[in-house]
Amino acid sequence: MEAGARRLDAVRRTDPLLVALGLLTLVTGLVDAACYLGLGRVFTANMTGNVVLLAFGAAGTQGLPVLGPTVSLVVFLVGAAGGGWLAARRIGPANTAVSASARRRWLSITLLVELGLVITAGGVAIGLPVGGGGGGRHYTVIALLAAALGLQNATVRRLAVPDVTTTVLTLTLTGLAADLGLAGRSPRVGRRLAAVGLMAAGALIGALLLRVDVAVPVLAAAVVIALAAVALRFGRSRETT
Repeated sequence: MEAGARRLDAVRRTDPLLVALGLLTLVTGLVDAACYLGLGRVFTANMTGNVVLLAFGAAGTQGLPVLGPTVSLVVFLVGAAGGGWLAARRIGPANTAVSASARRRWLSITLLVELGLVITAGGVAIGLPVGGGGGGRHYTVIALLAAALGLQNATVRRLAVPDVTTTVLTLTLTGLAADLGLAGRSPRVGRRLAAVGLMAAGALIGALLLRVDVAVPVLAAAVVIALAAVALRFGRSRETT
């Protein structure tokens, strides 16, 4: 009974911001599975991988595209710039004290914009051949998803929640490994493991959904973004450290 009560209390005290960021990490896996496997070896969330693949393609490596990663990279930067502009307009410059209500409104607007971009991408992607092709529609989907994930990355960067970037796991994995030698367990080990697990789960689910249609993992990502928005809207946030 006591153990069950403690678990229930932990659920009640879960910060909705961490829940939302976890869901956005899941979105990254879904979207990059759809893009890399379904749209011809291009990332729209993981720009580290995208830049490397673009360089390989530019070097003439067989089978690696150049145009798709270029479109993704450029539009991702546009989306990130838009995310920075929106943050400055809604909550002011960096290091400005922000009330919980102002932060919630800013995040809600950002998620609604991202949701609109992803839903539009899912609609355009319906019926596209898996693996690339589809002409202008193919690049339109890449651009829409890159803009959405650029917006997401700029927003998460402004939030600066430790170990939760939603798109890049290198530092998260480094933190897990580096803290193994500590006498006590790192207080963030659960957060780090959750980030790794959620992105892997998103990629796995996205790869499976891709068997139905390219649009399915994209639309699934839209559903997850909507859940993140609901978590932020109706949850009671506290400071996240």
